[in-house]
Amino acid sequence: MDLLAVVGILLFAVGLIVSIALHEIGHLVPAKLFGVKVSQYMIGFGRTVWSRKRGETEYGFKAVPLGGYVRMIGMFPPEPGGDGTQLRQSSTGLFQTMARDARTASREEIGPNDGDRVFYRKAWWKKLIIMLGGPAMNVVLAIVLAGGVLMTFGNPDKPVFAPVVSVVNECVIPASQAAEAGDDCTGFPDAPAAAAGILPGDRVLEIEGTAVSSWAEVSAAIQAAGEGPMPMVIERDGQRMNLTPELIMAERPDPDGPEGATVDTSFLGIAPTLDHFQQESVGGTLAWTGGFISNTAEAMSRIPQRMVDVWDAAFGGGERNPETPVSIVGAGRIGGEIASADGLTAAQRVATFVMMLASFNMAIAIFNLVPLLPLDGGHAAGAIWEAIKRAFAKVFRRPEPQPVDVAKALPLAYGVAVVLIGMSALLIYADLVNPVRLLG
Repeated sequence: MDLLAVVGILLFAVGLIVSIALHEIGHLVPAKLFGVKVSQYMIGFGRTVWSRKRGETEYGFKAVPLGGYVRMIGMFPPEPGGDGTQLRQSSTGLFQTMARDARTASREEIGPNDGDRVFYRKAWWKKLIIMLGGPAMNVVLAIVLAGGVLMTFGNPDKPVFAPVVSVVNECVIPASQAAEAGDDCTGFPDAPAAAAGILPGDRVLEIEGTAVSSWAEVSAAIQAAGEGPMPMVIERDGQRMNLTPELIMAERPDPDGPEGATVDTSFLGIAPTLDHFQQESVGGTLAWTGGFISNTAEAMSRIPQRMVDVWDAAFGGGERNPETPVSIVGAGRIGGEIASADGLTAAQRVATFVMMLASFNMAIAIFNLVPLLPLDGGHAAGAIWEAIKRAFAKVFRRPEPQPVDVAKALPLAYGVAVVLIGMSALLIYADLVNPVRLLG
């Protein structure tokens, strides 16, 4: 592994840690603002490697930087029928025991003067803001990172090509036979550009007496020329040259038709050189963001199906689909791959790296919004359900209901946690033995 790859892995690790830290700040700030006592702000899990206490909160780093947490006191209310200090012991089932133990642990963190500073006593809308603060921070970070790339480097989905030849086709292969033929030109006619002597690096200056300054103009002129000779002027090594390739009609993919559609069109056989990407305005960036969120959510919804592909790649030896999810290990490897990739400028490497980090932040946000404990969305769902119950009670003039007891959902939370741990282990293993390779 070369130095650039190591640097890329380290930079991605730093970016991920910063993203986690900001996610937890998204919980910490509103919690303190609303008067909830926060005992810990930690990055990572496992053994504490460093910490400092500031006021009533301990800030620190754990040994395994795969996440983080903010510990708020009183996450679970007392058991219904309890007085806040004594809990009923009548239920002895496994699930009831889980919930009771969680309530007991939560109650032990509450000091004698903390009665009004517990999480469960706060208004439902305050709970909702606290729990959505983390995902919201990731969304903001993703938009800022992606927006910075779109407005400076440009939109990777909107390339602008220069009228400079990058590739000259050796032959003319019909679009319907391209997959079968591959790069084998046996039995196919020479491409007009190759026959006329056009070379990579040539800049197209004129076509049929009309000056051209962009690839769009070159492409339009070729389409308008039709079959037959097409006089053109190119620049090679600072010298102007006149060439007259003999255009032919060829079967090419139809860019305006459905997938797999073809169209017969005049064909020269050259490809342009990427010049830059079109920069977006603030409005364009905001419009792009909607698709960004939608595409990320759609990709997240396909994770169960993609995990089957990950299993096959890990244990079946099949080729790893680049659209499958990756672990922090796989993401780090991709960061190293981008940093050390040949053929990319420094700006392209930075832009690709930043967009990848933006995508991960958006994925983290959407994943955390799934309404299941122990994810943020589980607590947010509890706050929304509490709002519904209180509104119902108010309309029908019933007594104000008690805070929603999310501890009842802990058995499900433990099951979700086991699934998440299993998925993480599978992804890490697959990323070690059969990693995703975005750049070939």
